[in-house]
Amino acid sequence: MPRTLTACQKIERSIITKYRKELWTPFMTAVKRYELIAPGDKIAVCISGGKDSMLMAKLMQQLQRHSEVPFDVVYLVMDPGYNAINRRKIESNAQLLELPITIFETNIFEVANSAESNPCYLCARMRRGHLYARARELGCNKIALGHHFSDVIETTVMGMFYGAQLQAMMPKLHSKNFPGMELIRPMYCIHEDDILAWKRYNDLEFIQCACRFTENCTMCDNGGGGSKRQEVKQLIRRLKRDNPDIEKSIFSAIHAVSLDTFPGYKTRGEEHSFLETYETR
Repeated sequence: MPRTLTACQKIERSIITKYRKELWTPFMTAVKRYELIAPGDKIAVCISGGKDSMLMAKLMQQLQRHSEVPFDVVYLVMDPGYNAINRRKIESNAQLLELPITIFETNIFEVANSAESNPCYLCARMRRGHLYARARELGCNKIALGHHFSDVIETTVMGMFYGAQLQAMMPKLHSKNFPGMELIRPMYCIHEDDILAWKRYNDLEFIQCACRFTENCTMCDNGGGGSKRQEVKQLIRRLKRDNPDIEKSIFSAIHAVSLDTFPGYKTRGEEHSFLETYETR
């Protein structure tokens, strides 16, 4: 007689079986390709309550259970001022997914929403800083964020169209303000459409945007551009009709930048011109 699986076990099984190709395999590809996890790491898995961070937490939980590389995790939830409904939804989802979350309170929404300009930018910077600080207090050397493949593509295109720069989203970064701390993005190779498919398959419901400034917003991206990101999403969706591999092409391009073909570039904060080496080429 087959054993009866709990709701959490069914969700976990869907990650490893039904969505293995779409979720587990690209997750492991990113972890290995970009060397995101090392023996002895203690990682703060940062959960905002959305689909991306909740899935990331389950992927990290599964990896820790079965990995030959010993590492520890803390499932960290920062409450920047959620309303009661969103707070309860995060807590109930964590219980459903059997994630032992650690919650800490901040007044970020209150501070950011009182800013005269760029409240989203201020909110994003404050959130990142609070996460680093609390993670370090808990003995962590890394924080993990739930940015995925689609975020990488959209950020690259947004930088070109609206920021006048060729700049990608890195799979991992050293913190400038918290020495010894790193940021990692384990979902770097996972497509958003596959996350949505997993969510729907398991009939899961997550918060979409907890921002008190735009309470019911479905376009907020923690300071990444809001409506501009939606414009880029729609543009890429249209371009994919004619070229289904366009996202793959952009992703490959940021891994194979040919500096010799650029009239200018910036590295370590310093600007350089092709004229510096032109005569020696």
